Amino acid sequence: MTAILKIDRLSKTYENGTAALREVSFSIESGEFVVVLGKSGSGKSTLMRCINRLVEPSSGKIFLDGDDVTEAPAGRLRELRKKMGMIFQQYNLISRYSVQANALMGRLASTSSVASMMNCFSGEDVARSRQVLDRLGLADKHSHRSEELSGGQQQRVGLARALMQGPELILADEPVSSLDPASSRQIMELLAEFNERDGVTLLCNLHLPALAREFGSRILALSEGRIVYDGPAGDLSEVELNSLYAGSRF
Repeated sequence: MTAILKIDRLSKTYENGTAALREVSFSIESGEFVVVLGKSGSGKSTLMRCINRLVEPSSGKIFLDGDDVTEAPAGRLRELRKKMGMIFQQYNLISRYSVQANALMGRLASTSSVASMMNCFSGEDVARSRQVLDRLGLADKHSHRSEELSGGQQQRVGLARALMQGPELILADEPVSSLDPASSRQIMELLAEFNERDGVTLLCNLHLPALAREFGSRILALSEGRIVYDGPAGDLSEVELNSLYAGSRF
């Protein structure tokens, strides 16, 4: 297998002096489903946002398919971001837009600037968006405003937007933390399907160890910006979990 993502001594210190990441290093092979565990403030979200440079790293290197993301100029970064779908905790949908229009936002980076400003997408993209939404159980919601949907349905629109990119890697930042248990399981099952059926590599932040063990093939545990465990999901002991979450509440 080939490493699709390589992180080399990645650090991020914010202007207020908070050290969110401290020389984090790891590689992810193509086709893996990797879960990042850690309590609030451990650096999970900063890690995700550094990988696609929504947050600029302080030091270290990020490589996607061998390309240096950290040094990429604006044009090249745009191309690299096409390969990385992002799923957000709070969905990040445009509330007044329809479900289908939000899904089509995943094609913006592959659409001309003029067309994207006018929300003009190809017939092929429109047809594909309907197929993706149907696959995610939203066949009867295409024309609904996204704000009319439940939380679980809105997150499925977020998944559709990410899939519309045709990504090699999906970065899922706490995709179920705002959802009830039933909806959380549905979202995780869909992510697992993307991984197994579509061959998309997954890096997913979670706060629930039970879901991490069930769906992840590998776990990275973060504590105070450092990796304290990297291995098979089933090998993470209860003692290590208790230490990782000491003082935190679920």
